[in-house]
Amino acid sequence: MHSPLQTQQPEQRCWPMTSTVSEIEEVLPDEDSDRTTLLNGEPLRRRVSGKSPVDEGPRRIFRQQSFGRDIGHAAAETYLITGLSFKLLRYLGVGYRWMTKLLALTCYAMLLMPGFLQVAYSYFFSKQVRRSIVYGDQPRNRLDLYLPSNNDGLKPVVVFVTGGAWIIGYKAWGSLLGMQLAERDIIVACLDYRNFPQGTISDMVTDASQGISFVCNNISAFGGDPNRIYLMGQSAGAHIAACALLEQATKELKGESISWTVSQIKAYFGLSGGYNLYKLVDHFHNRGLYRSIFLSIMEGEESFEKFSPEVRLKDPVVGKAASLLPPIILFHGSSDYSIPCDESKTFTDALQAVGAKAELVLYSGKTHTDLFLQDPLRGGKDELFDDIVSVIHAEDNDGLTKDSLAPPRKRLVPELLLKLAREISPF
Repeated sequence: MHSPLQTQQPEQRCWPMTSTVSEIEEVLPDEDSDRTTLLNGEPLRRRVSGKSPVDEGPRRIFRQQSFGRDIGHAAAETYLITGLSFKLLRYLGVGYRWMTKLLALTCYAMLLMPGFLQVAYSYFFSKQVRRSIVYGDQPRNRLDLYLPSNNDGLKPVVVFVTGGAWIIGYKAWGSLLGMQLAERDIIVACLDYRNFPQGTISDMVTDASQGISFVCNNISAFGGDPNRIYLMGQSAGAHIAACALLEQATKELKGESISWTVSQIKAYFGLSGGYNLYKLVDHFHNRGLYRSIFLSIMEGEESFEKFSPEVRLKDPVVGKAASLLPPIILFHGSSDYSIPCDESKTFTDALQAVGAKAELVLYSGKTHTDLFLQDPLRGGKDELFDDIVSVIHAEDNDGLTKDSLAPPRKRLVPELLLKLAREISPF
């Protein structure tokens, strides 16, 4: 479903600053007007301006969250994350393997800190970032929007589902990608979702689907083109997004009630994802994500088939639903040891076997974090970034022209620190 607001002219688009769509207030210049505009099914509260259209013209005023509400939200999130951290520690124990992983992660983050600090500053202070927009009724049903600096026409949109081993995923992990794509006139919506142990895989897929639905139905109010929406996931996020996409296609085939359709997605980008849980359970166990924890996340081995997109395609009904899927492009590094590139290879083969449009792009010598962190922080030319942008702007001549003239991205971390981080990365 498309939002009724998408029919407005570009100069009339609103740019919500609040966390929820129901908090938006619009000031109308015409005191006799009784029109009602809906955003995601909720009426925008309207007040009458005392000024005439000649004096001031149309104006929109958006209430920002109060300082007290910001503090309350931060406190609630801190309390939630702290409680979940202690609960997670009870699952993990204090074994040697997890202690070494934690130490490696700490050192890795410290080495990349010069870049992280620059990204964090923009994340919190840039006017082009809209943080924590609510898309559902669960505690972590929020998304961040990264908006281009100009508003000359509707922009293509990327819905991004972050990774984090189904345990430490967070919407801000996509901030670097979001900011860099926004520089190319692409809106990015980074979804947050319940992680384990707050939720299990079915909760994560449900949250992702609800977030996609929110974007499909409301993005025109933020300047996005509802006819040019791309879905992307990285690592665990690629798995979750693929599950949500395949589940949605199956629901459509069966004629079930839906709030968004796969036809609204122009393409799916899967970055370094895993798509067959049967093959991953032992691999992750050997790398420190113990089998017992993995089974808890995935709701037991009996749920492996349901949440393994590659395996689900063997079901005749699901295989038939694959014809509804958008073009799928899977990106993977050939030296990825966190999730082997064979995961993307075999999923591509399975998709092609049932007639879906699927393509595999392998990057020689790239690791799990090279493509998503080290290369973007390095600046300059980035193969993955260029490949994604070229697909999004394939039918946009102006976009392609701007891409060809875009200056090289600046380096955020010295090369020595990047090389050291690559060596000690726990991923």
